[in-house]
Amino acid sequence: MDLSLLYGRRELVAKADLPEKIPAAVQLLPTIEVGTTRIRCLRCNATTPLKEARLPRGQSYCPQCLNLGRVSTLDQFYHVAEPNQFAPIAEPLTWSGTLSPLQVRVAAEVKDSMLSHEQRLLWAVTGAGKTEMIFPTIEQAIRRGERVCIASPRVDVCLELFPRLRAAFQSVPMVLLHGRQEEPYKYCQLTICTTHQLLRFYHAFDLLIVDEVDSFPYAANEQLLYATTQAKKTTGGLLMMTATPGEVLQRQIKAHRLAVSYLPLRYHGHLLPKIRCVQIDYRWQEKLKQGHSPRQVGVWIRQHLRAQKRFLLFVPHIENLADLRQCLQRELPQCSFTTVYANDEQRLAKVQRMRDHQYDFLVTTTILERGVTFPGIDVCVLGADEKIFSSSALVQIAGRVGRSSQCPDGNVTFFVKENARNVKAAYQQIKYLNRLGRRIQ
Repeated sequence: MDLSLLYGRRELVAKADLPEKIPAAVQLLPTIEVGTTRIRCLRCNATTPLKEARLPRGQSYCPQCLNLGRVSTLDQFYHVAEPNQFAPIAEPLTWSGTLSPLQVRVAAEVKDSMLSHEQRLLWAVTGAGKTEMIFPTIEQAIRRGERVCIASPRVDVCLELFPRLRAAFQSVPMVLLHGRQEEPYKYCQLTICTTHQLLRFYHAFDLLIVDEVDSFPYAANEQLLYATTQAKKTTGGLLMMTATPGEVLQRQIKAHRLAVSYLPLRYHGHLLPKIRCVQIDYRWQEKLKQGHSPRQVGVWIRQHLRAQKRFLLFVPHIENLADLRQCLQRELPQCSFTTVYANDEQRLAKVQRMRDHQYDFLVTTTILERGVTFPGIDVCVLGADEKIFSSSALVQIAGRVGRSSQCPDGNVTFFVKENARNVKAAYQQIKYLNRLGRRIQ
């Protein structure tokens, strides 16, 4: 048995398969807590009515985390306490880039906080370069022989982070974990994983960094919040990162229950672009189905085409894509564009063609609200007041604009039928960050 595979982990083992002799370092932990009317899963913390969790012969299972393997009262967890068995590395950070003076200040604040294993939020605007800012903190932890994890709710973010971290810490063993991986798990000092994978760990990490804490499915997910608490050591530090903290985090900040580091300026030192709202007919979706796009949207698109300014056009629902495509193909036959959404098999190819300037614009759902960069583009949101667009999503969408130092400004237009709460909140959040940014410009 390779005990290193159990360090800071909980692996399911059927009670019927337990060997007679178990290594002394291995702890057998229970999987389910059974009450009189409900069961509680000790992996994901979900509770389930006993009658819904029943198995034959009086046994029970958890239906909430089946995707990680069925947890039942027929099983136990194998666990070995994290020993931090890592070879010392003299120079773990091999990144040769530089940080701006503001990034240096914020990076030092985060580094000092994590030296004391505190809990902190790094609130950095989109395009601020927060990944590079955490390099000194990761380096500090590696030098101290600590185990480190960087987790994100989204697989594509993990896939993008892994090669960047591997290039920045070339001598540090690391592993990438997500639901679609094919390579087997291995014990490493640095782990990059989806937040769902945290459910497999137990008091493993001295430093846990959770990126995009506002993002689905992490935000307000009790199972994943529990997994975060369980995955880090009781004495470990937790650094949360986001460009758009939700109401819960903002209340904790205002009540001084959560330490926060602000980075309200992008790496090129410019403020976030302001949001401009344009009111349109409240029946726009009905008219779109009849073959008529909103007049104001058509005007906006024609202005951009004449100026040869490329852009992203966001819509709230997948069904809006086909209706709008038909309208625009008839009204603007000379322009080159396509539609893209989450389950589009050509999504990556279409995004690349946009990067290669083969399209004037993309019409998209919220799938492109974060994680993509097209230098020098503008954005507009049709139906920004629809509930599908959270205030965080709207701020992220606005953050697609002005990311390049060559084009640090741009146009962000929301087409709305009413001034809804989500739009107001997004506007106020950008206004607040820009006010902080002006103080340090």
